[in-house]
Amino acid sequence: MWSRLRFTSLRLRLVVVFALVALTAAVSASGIAYWLNREAVLTRTQDAVLRDFEQEMQNRAGALPPNPSQDELQHTAGQMANSSQRFSVVLVAEDRSGTTVYGNSGALNGFTVQDVPESLRAAVNRKQPVSSANKYAYHLYWQRVVLHGTPYLVAGTKVIDGGPTGYMVKSLEPEAKDLNSLAWSLGIATGLALIGSALLAQAAASTVLKPVQRLGVAARRLGEGRLDTRLRVSGTDELADLSRTFNNAAEALEKRVADMAARDDASRRFVADMSHELRTPLTAITAVTEVLEEELEMESGSMDPMIEPAVRLVVSETRRLNDLVENLMEVTRFDAGTARLVLDDVDVVDQITACIDARAWLDAVELDAERGIHARLDPRRLDVIMANLIGNALKHGGSPVRIAVRESDEDGAKVVIEVRDHGPGIPEDVLPHVFDRFYKASASRPRSEGSGLGLSIALENAHIHGGDITAANSPEGGALFTLWLPRDMDEADEGEKAEGDA
Repeated sequence: MWSRLRFTSLRLRLVVVFALVALTAAVSASGIAYWLNREAVLTRTQDAVLRDFEQEMQNRAGALPPNPSQDELQHTAGQMANSSQRFSVVLVAEDRSGTTVYGNSGALNGFTVQDVPESLRAAVNRKQPVSSANKYAYHLYWQRVVLHGTPYLVAGTKVIDGGPTGYMVKSLEPEAKDLNSLAWSLGIATGLALIGSALLAQAAASTVLKPVQRLGVAARRLGEGRLDTRLRVSGTDELADLSRTFNNAAEALEKRVADMAARDDASRRFVADMSHELRTPLTAITAVTEVLEEELEMESGSMDPMIEPAVRLVVSETRRLNDLVENLMEVTRFDAGTARLVLDDVDVVDQITACIDARAWLDAVELDAERGIHARLDPRRLDVIMANLIGNALKHGGSPVRIAVRESDEDGAKVVIEVRDHGPGIPEDVLPHVFDRFYKASASRPRSEGSGLGLSIALENAHIHGGDITAANSPEGGALFTLWLPRDMDEADEGEKAEGDA
C-alpha cells in the first residue's frame, strides 16, 4: 500500500498532475459553451428561414403556371422576398419557348444563380426515384457559405410536377456579430485561465515530464537510425520498467536490422553477380539471334515455315532477356550507390527530339516546346527517362503522345517535362504503385513485353539529378507523367546525391 502511495511512484505523480490539470481544464468549458451557443443560434435561425422559404415555394412558386414568363417569375420572387424572414430569392424556369428565364428579388447585391454552390445546384436538380420510403422526387437542400466576406445561408428546392426551381440566400451577419462578441468574452477568460495553467504545468514539468522527455529523445534517436541508443535505468517505478522494456526492444531491433542488412547485401550481391554472369552467355545468344533474324528478313525465304514461329519467339525472348539483364545491372548500380552523372550543358528540347528520332516515334509523338531551354544534365540518363516515359505512354496509353516542356513558374530554376497520352488513364488503385519494381497492374496478366523496371529506373535517374517524377490522370483524359529536373547542378555534389538517393 505504501509503495503505491509513495511520492516516487509515477502513478501518484500523474494523479497529482492530472488533478491540477483537471482544475484548470474548467476553462475549456468556455469553448464548449461557445460551440453549443453557436450551433443553437445558427440552427434556430436556419430552421426558421428554411420553414419560411419552403412555405413560400409551396404557396407562391407552386401557384405559377407550368411555363411562366420572366415578369411572372420576377413578381413572384419579389413577393417571396417580402416574407417575415426577409431573404433574397432567385427563381429559375423555362418559358413557353423553352428558354430558361430567371426571376430575382433584387436584394443582397444582386443575388444570382452563380452565387449558389455548384454542388447545391446539382443536388436540387437531381430527380430521385419515388418509393414508399421517398415520397417526393425533389427535396430542399441548404448550405452555409461565405459570399464577399459575409456568412450566408443558401438553400434551394424545386416545385414538383414541372414547377420552377427556387434558390434563397439569407444573411447570417447579425448572428455572426453576436457570436464574435461571445467569443471575445470567452477568449479573455480562457486566456487568463491558460496563464494560470501554464504556471502550474511549468512547476509540474520538472518532476513529472523530464523522464518522459528523455524517453522521447531516445525514441527519436532510435527512429533516426541510431540503434545503439539506450536509456539509463534508475528507480523502481513504472517509468523504470518502461525504460528497461525500451532498452530490450532497442537491442532486439538492432540485432534484427543487422541481420536484415546482411541479407539485403547478400541479395544485392547475388543479383549483381547473376546479372554479370548472364551477360557472357547472353552475348553469344544475342549474336546467334541476330543471324537468325537476318535469315528471317531475307527475301529468298530460306527459313523452314515450320520453324519460323519458333525462331521469331527465340529472337523476341532473347531481346526481352537482354533488356531485363541490362535493367537489373542498372538497378544494382543504384542500390549499391555507384551510379554517377556525366553532366553537360544541353538543350532539353534537342535531347528529347533526338530520343524520339532514334526510336522512330515521330508519327506517334507531338512535341509542344521551343528550343532554347538549357540545363546542366546527364544526356544519357535524360534519354533513358524520356524513352521509358514515352515508350510506356505508347504501349499502355494511346497515341498521339503529347510532350510539353517549360520552365518552372516560380523562378525558372527547374525544367518541367509533361508526357500525356490519350489512353484510358491509370486506375486509381494502380497510381501509387506505377514506379514499383516488377509491379503488375493485373494479376491475371503477369507477363508483359517489358521488364517491369522501366519506370522505376526512370524515377531513380530523376532522383540522381535531384528531380522527381509524378504520375496522375489528366483532366482531359489519359495518363500524365510530370518530370522535374533542376536546370543547374553542382557536379561536385552529384556523387553525394547519387549515393543518398540510391
